[in-house]
Amino acid sequence: MHLSYQGIKQEKGDFVEVQDELVMESPFSISINDEPWTVTMQTPGQERELAAGLLFTEGITKKKEPSELEWQWQREEGSGECSLNVFIANREDVVSNRRSLMSIASCGICGKTSFELPHGNVLPQQKGEFDFSVLWQAFQSHQALFARSGGSHAAAIANDANEIVTSFEDIGRHNAVDKCIGDLWLKGKLSEAKILLVSGRISYEIIAKCFMAAIPAIAAVSAPSTMAVDFAKEWGIELWGFCREGRQTKYA
Repeated sequence: MHLSYQGIKQEKGDFVEVQDELVMESPFSISINDEPWTVTMQTPGQERELAAGLLFTEGITKKKEPSELEWQWQREEGSGECSLNVFIANREDVVSNRRSLMSIASCGICGKTSFELPHGNVLPQQKGEFDFSVLWQAFQSHQALFARSGGSHAAAIANDANEIVTSFEDIGRHNAVDKCIGDLWLKGKLSEAKILLVSGRISYEIIAKCFMAAIPAIAAVSAPSTMAVDFAKEWGIELWGFCREGRQTKYA
């Protein structure tokens, strides 16, 4: 989702009035069982998928089915602001997992009151090979918002046949990832996810989301952080960075 804004472009001493399309950013507040949980900055449009993915990767709905959730929405027309109250049965302890601050678009763990590692078994070794030339060409074709605005991130998930099964764009990297995971979880197709593609860097929270969703591989256009590599090795996730211009580097 984008809007047109007026600006003055300076180039080689010349000034020209321009109309640029800019990606939208607006707050999205989520409550659970009538208790405030978090506010995240996001690009309006796919709040259901974003909320589902965020709740799943935080472990709140990991052992639930989508049918066990009741969604109550409120949206401010024109502003992009949206709020959601999710009713989850038998989740009296859910409020203890809430965030105390607003999550900004560039940070997937901002607002947490403590740093807790996900728990679970190491993911099984990935079978088969990925055709990165096919994957990245397809991935680029799913980035229409970036082509218009230059201000969004993208994420996509592919299956073991190198076919993209879901993709989303958002002003936040982690939001785009959550939307992809949430989309497949809502459709009951998360088991098809074999590799996550992201348009930016790979940091810890993206690896953690992969682990929670049992996605065995991740590849990014940019670099991984040290913590991302360390936990990819710890959790059995195949990690690729600098996937561009016909090359990629495997770190785990």
